[in-house]
Amino acid sequence: MKYKLYKLILYVFTLGAIFLVYTLLGFVLYKGLASISLELIFQDTNVIDALLLKQRVFDGIFPAIVGTLMLIILSLAFSFIFGFASGIYLSVYANKKAKEYINFCFELLSSVPSILIGLFFLLLSIYLHEEFLTNFLPSLFLSSLALALLVMPYIVKNTQYALDSIPKHIKLLSLKLGLSKTKNLFLVLIPYCSKELLSGIFLALGRACEDTAVIMLTGAVASVGIASSIFSKYEALPFYIYYISTNYADQTELNQAFSAALILLIISLVLFLLTKLIQKGVKRKDGYY
Repeated sequence: MKYKLYKLILYVFTLGAIFLVYTLLGFVLYKGLASISLELIFQDTNVIDALLLKQRVFDGIFPAIVGTLMLIILSLAFSFIFGFASGIYLSVYANKKAKEYINFCFELLSSVPSILIGLFFLLLSIYLHEEFLTNFLPSLFLSSLALALLVMPYIVKNTQYALDSIPKHIKLLSLKLGLSKTKNLFLVLIPYCSKELLSGIFLALGRACEDTAVIMLTGAVASVGIASSIFSKYEALPFYIYYISTNYADQTELNQAFSAALILLIISLVLFLLTKLIQKGVKRKDGYY
């Protein structure tokens, strides 16, 4: 009887969580879908010219979409290099004391509010600008570094967990057959858990897509167009949504913020589907199903 009661309680709370998720998505879809149009994205600019970067889009959100994609790619590149290497070290090479200390550091980093990370990189840019690099200012590069630091713990922990969860006989089989520890890692262990490793990348993608506090302090602005380089200021959808929703003049502008939020969700969904397709391709190629 108690078992059935516990099961019912868990079932109700699970349905409640699902209901909240779909309520949120439905609300954004309802408010934003009506305002999505080519005019919102490109305004009066010719679509082909805008896509080919022949003509600048002044009032549309196309620069913010491009800036968001650039931000995601750069921050993932930075965080993946260090996060993946750290996760491998923790799982394969670190001793017990080193593992405990490094895990504590990354857990501490994951609990730091994003506004503090943004403030740190803002002050860092000011110091470098005044003391060493006069041209070093808040930019896409600085925002990418800040976001990389923010999402790195997700990649580290996911990489470590994926490698730690590999069955012991898989880990030891190739070593007994004569492979070195390094070859066993790259030829056996990483291909075996490639699906789980890619899942960590998607978690980092979701975190990098939505943060506003970090980019607001490190380079994102309202109307600057597409960044000419990674050391330029840029536009991004999270900052656009924040800016419009706090400074809107009428309901039409507020609905544009909801439309931008819907586009951001669509970008996240597309990236998620791409990750899933890559996962399936990697599994088939490596022979693991």
